[in-house]
Amino acid sequence: MAKGKLALGLDIGSSGVKLIQLKEQRRRGEVTYALQSFGMKPLPPEAIVDGALMNSTAIVQAIQELLGELKVKQKEVAIGVSGHSVIIKKISMPRMSQDELEEAIQWEAEQHIPFDIKDVNLDTQILRPDANDATGQMDVLLVAAKKDMINDYSSVVTEAGLTPVVVDVDAFAVQNCFSANYEVPMTETVVLINAGAAVVNINILSQGITTFTRDVTIGGNQFTEEIQKQLNVSYEEAEALKVGGGRGDADAVVPQEVEKVMTQVAEQVAGEIQRSLDFYAGTAADANFSKVYLSGGTAKVPALFKTIEARVGVPVEILNPFKRIEIDNRKFDPAFIMDVAPQAAVAVGLALRKPGDKSDKD
Repeated sequence: MAKGKLALGLDIGSSGVKLIQLKEQRRRGEVTYALQSFGMKPLPPEAIVDGALMNSTAIVQAIQELLGELKVKQKEVAIGVSGHSVIIKKISMPRMSQDELEEAIQWEAEQHIPFDIKDVNLDTQILRPDANDATGQMDVLLVAAKKDMINDYSSVVTEAGLTPVVVDVDAFAVQNCFSANYEVPMTETVVLINAGAAVVNINILSQGITTFTRDVTIGGNQFTEEIQKQLNVSYEEAEALKVGGGRGDADAVVPQEVEKVMTQVAEQVAGEIQRSLDFYAGTAADANFSKVYLSGGTAKVPALFKTIEARVGVPVEILNPFKRIEIDNRKFDPAFIMDVAPQAAVAVGLALRKPGDKSDKD
């Protein structure tokens, strides 16, 4: 693979698979990105449950169909993981070099990780390495992901004919995407929320650096299930009603009824998010959030946007993963790109990764 070439970004989500290929360009000393390929394929319900791959065949097939349709030749790919099998902790350690940290972290990690250390892949990052702390301590971001899960995701990717070269964490992929498209505020605290079908990733950035992350297992599926249950319609009809699509056979369903269910579930989801933010606020000195950036397929549910804004009390903006990425309108339909943009945040973040750059060992 040509040195410095970007990996394909492959987001294997519980509702579908998204594939993005970006091209890195250098213009007048500045690095910019252009969209080369982008496609999405839905997965059957319950193909992935709680992060576990229940229907590998369907996932492999979806990836292969995408590769075929997009005529993508590149094989190296970056994938993301999230949920119960990933633990992210900020810990304090005596100041040392990255090499010394790699040695020491095995012992340190055992105090912080609820899994057997032999069963996880570990990665670390020193936060603010230049900070001069009089106490001789430093903040370290510790990431542990279960080997079983990484192996499961890697093997479906390999079976589909690709080579996984980077395993990232969804919350960090969204942060990567945010950094490439927005001015990261260095004096404020912002919240990145990626609301998928089954998991909500929360990542709090203070002065441009991750200070807290949490994955909450609640998401867009909750809306669909409640609509199905309360309004007695099929899964497909409930999905259509959730995104305000064609009423189809669900003519009997009154929009107000749908709205009521959506608001109830939005309250639950926003409540979970608020609990995480309150927990952070209780432990941090800089808990004045200035803005929330919302991404993920569930970001398109208007009730959720409004409820989070009301609960958290700060402006909420839908994250645009293509804000600074060049898009050729002859090659891509701008209306389609705008419509699905919130769902592409993780895939864009992964597509910005290069084999061998920091974090490819987590």
